[in-house]
Amino acid sequence: MSRKIDIASLVPNIGTFYPPPHDEACLSRERRKLGDAAGLTQFGVNLLRLPPGAWSSQRHWQTASDEFVYVLSGEVTLVTDAGAELLGPGDAAGFKAGDPDGHCLQNRSDRDALVLEVGTRLPDDGAHYSDIDMVAPPGGKPAMYTRRDGTPYPDQGRRSKPIPAG
Repeated sequence: MSRKIDIASLVPNIGTFYPPPHDEACLSRERRKLGDAAGLTQFGVNLLRLPPGAWSSQRHWQTASDEFVYVLSGEVTLVTDAGAELLGPGDAAGFKAGDPDGHCLQNRSDRDALVLEVGTRLPDDGAHYSDIDMVAPPGGKPAMYTRRDGTPYPDQGRRSKPIPAG
């Protein structure tokens, strides 16, 4: 049995579950879940494609999971409390669980960027969003996303920008 993952055959997840207006910057991001395709359960691995102008996420930090990114092609801007830092092919960054220095990747260039994302999978993980009034509570309860005061955002389902034909 071959263990090779046919990446081209994986259906990409395009867009985000973020509620409006926090979804706008992430509507065209595209993730292919390589870890799921390999049957991995302890950590996730994604191939992230960021078209020009797209963000990986809103700036956030995880409560229980470590995260790691490795730039394969193109360039992205890593945004943290320290400001903006350019990452290109071969550059990597890691984010320790519980460190409240929120981070995200933004493609400020005029071409696509490909990034490998790796993160632990813990059921009690949550996320805090540094620049907006949003939290992802552990286990998605009472909702996938809430305001900092615990008020749930309406469940919007996955939203994405239409893909142009051609």
